[in-house]
Amino acid sequence: MMKVLVTGADGFIGSHLTEELVKKGYEVRAFTYYNSFGTWGWLDMMPAEILKSVEIFSGDIRDPNGVRMAVKGVEEIFHLAALIAIPFSFHSPDSYVDTNIKGTLNVLQAARDYDTSKVLITSTSEVYGTAQYVPIDEKHPYQGQSPYSATKIGADRLAESFYRSFETPISIVRPFNTYGPRQSARAVIPTIISQLLAGKKEIKLGALSPTRDFNYVKDTVAGFISIAESDRTIGEEINIATQNEISIGELASEIISQINPDARIICEEERLRPEKSEVNRLLGSNEKIKRLTGWRPQYSLKEGLQKTIDWVKENNAIYKTDIYNI
Repeated sequence: MMKVLVTGADGFIGSHLTEELVKKGYEVRAFTYYNSFGTWGWLDMMPAEILKSVEIFSGDIRDPNGVRMAVKGVEEIFHLAALIAIPFSFHSPDSYVDTNIKGTLNVLQAARDYDTSKVLITSTSEVYGTAQYVPIDEKHPYQGQSPYSATKIGADRLAESFYRSFETPISIVRPFNTYGPRQSARAVIPTIISQLLAGKKEIKLGALSPTRDFNYVKDTVAGFISIAESDRTIGEEINIATQNEISIGELASEIISQINPDARIICEEERLRPEKSEVNRLLGSNEKIKRLTGWRPQYSLKEGLQKTIDWVKENNAIYKTDIYNI
């Protein structure tokens, strides 16, 4: 199988994607964020027999020279490296511009220079903002309701410009909310689960009324790979979505019922987004990905939640349940 580069391989989705690509026989170079501790993020928790097959490249996506070194010699790129926490983008937007926009530019420039056969640019459902109609298809207008989403819109449009200007073979992959093992507590599902498993009786959350379309991480990864393996996806923007929605309040109640029915939800003010920034409804259309690739979600929300709960039970010590993780 071909040699591929996964940027952001040390992250939540990136680590699962790296693992699945190795299992499918790909030769994988994993771009991880350099740090002096010598850690490789979530890759450190990958099974040893998988990790030994991975070529680790530690660098910084903001550095064009390092990115060029990482891209040299690979046939395809899965570009996932990004800053993604929305609350952090409120007070550090410069870092999001440097990482999400300039980092994507570095990948696109290197891919163009080395004539890479395909580049998958990771987008986010947050680029749509609150749904103007549902299900949200790929023609839905964009709305930057946070500095994070604005930088992802910018990165997507850069990718489109390279396709139209230089015929760079890109696909824009747009997952709706992904969850599962190895997700940080800045996301709502591990926040709820880790608080419950730590014995908390009051579960602290932000807004409860917004709805989300949740993908189990293995379904998201399967979507990435199906888009990479299809010749029909070049130049396209493609949602990965279940086409089902649930409110955060309903989600929390479901998880509470599975772990500790006596717990109750507390809406904590510091966890609320600014009013005009909150994305109130996300429900994605998956018609395009099904048409172009044949992908279908394999996990129900109930199944995915149970697998996530089981994993957090074994690893709850890594979560700081007494603080608000932004």
